[in-house]
Amino acid sequence: MSAPSGREGERRRHHHRHRHDHDKYQHKQQCGALQQQHNRRRGDGNGDLVPLAALISREMKTEKMERPKIRSGCAAQSKKGEDYFLMKEDCQRLPGSTSSTFSAFAIFDGHNGNAAAIFAKENLLSHILSAIPHGLGREEWLQALPRALVAGFVKTDKEFQRRGETSGTTATFVIVDRWIVTVASVGDSRCILDTQDGAVTLLTVDHSFLLTWHSFHTICIRRERVTASGGEVGRLSILGGKEIGPLRCWPGGLCLSRSIGDMDVGEYIVPVPYVKQVKLSSAGGRLIVASDGIWDALSSEVAAKSCRGLPAELAAKLVVKEALRARGLKDDTTCIVVDIIPPENPVPPPSPPKKQSKLKSFFFRKHSNDSASKLAKRLAAVGIVEELFEEGSAMLAERLGNETSTSQAASSLFTCAICQVDLAPSEGFSVHAGAIFSTSSKPWEGPFLCSTCRDKKDAMEGKRPSGVKVV
Repeated sequence: MSAPSGREGERRRHHHRHRHDHDKYQHKQQCGALQQQHNRRRGDGNGDLVPLAALISREMKTEKMERPKIRSGCAAQSKKGEDYFLMKEDCQRLPGSTSSTFSAFAIFDGHNGNAAAIFAKENLLSHILSAIPHGLGREEWLQALPRALVAGFVKTDKEFQRRGETSGTTATFVIVDRWIVTVASVGDSRCILDTQDGAVTLLTVDHSFLLTWHSFHTICIRRERVTASGGEVGRLSILGGKEIGPLRCWPGGLCLSRSIGDMDVGEYIVPVPYVKQVKLSSAGGRLIVASDGIWDALSSEVAAKSCRGLPAELAAKLVVKEALRARGLKDDTTCIVVDIIPPENPVPPPSPPKKQSKLKSFFFRKHSNDSASKLAKRLAAVGIVEELFEEGSAMLAERLGNETSTSQAASSLFTCAICQVDLAPSEGFSVHAGAIFSTSSKPWEGPFLCSTCRDKKDAMEGKRPSGVKVV
């Protein structure tokens, strides 16, 4: 076939270029239409491509809406100088990740000196966090937290006793992660939750021997555990055999059944905390954490009602003021107030708590039964608090439990469940060892303890003489 003439060839080349440009234009139009559809799916109705910075800002805004505001304040009056507290709102589950932020608050009420309270303040948080396996997501982290609190309390007690000091302390430790509140406590410092509908919930248990009409059964259980571990429970005897004062643990005469330290009293005073984990409704709530200088003077309900409508800092000061007015300064008196506030709500402005003003209208308003308005319906659900976890046993085998997942078992198989030291395959002792009558676990199953933590466990359970120093 002969080649086309010059004019014919030019015509064909022009037609080819025109068709190529037309196809390219159609392709561009199709891509543009698809991009507009994609943008509309993302909520950009104008069809413009959203900048990356705008997408990041939108995600941060969504995260902010899901995360409540935390506002806290503290007030204290010292009598003996043995109360210490901790307030950290910038803790992170993942170092460097602001989205993994949580808050920690604690009160330590020392006795027989302040050494144990200071040591617990400086070390307890790090011991708790070291007991949580690395690489967990938020939900797994929160599920592992109750067990980590137990390990952290026991490790803190064990390490303090190595110092040979005879001081002791209560400990009430609170971790707030968004709407989930986890509280661990030994002793008689207390944490209460006050919600917008006026309901006051106790999130701790007093580990004392103060006899009331509703504590008789609990005190009997504590007494049986102490005596089974080699201690005695009774009142102080004076000349003539007369008994006076509250029930105490002997030797030592301590009025508590659980604490950190107190190595001179006996291992039957255990550091295993009561732990409770709850999820608040999206309406938030207020936590009041205080030493017994407050609770010996005020009931939980009176303390909560006395400071409603005030911001956290002023609320803490007012609770301390009310306690001093009721009883005087007879003991160290410390109070922490933590407000967990929905992101769309303003911080409650200061106001005199006795005035029935509008300043109480939203953050701590009681629900009206005869109102059918939308606000009343919303407030009707405010007091709902979902309980996620609660355990108060003093037995480590029950508190540390079995390994809950294959990954957790693999990561901690050769690690002490309490002090986190590495174990050789032949060195670990099962936390269930010696639990002959247990039907829920097997003595060859984990978690495992090192030899010194096993000795401490045995001492707390009365399996070796009390008072033998753990080295």
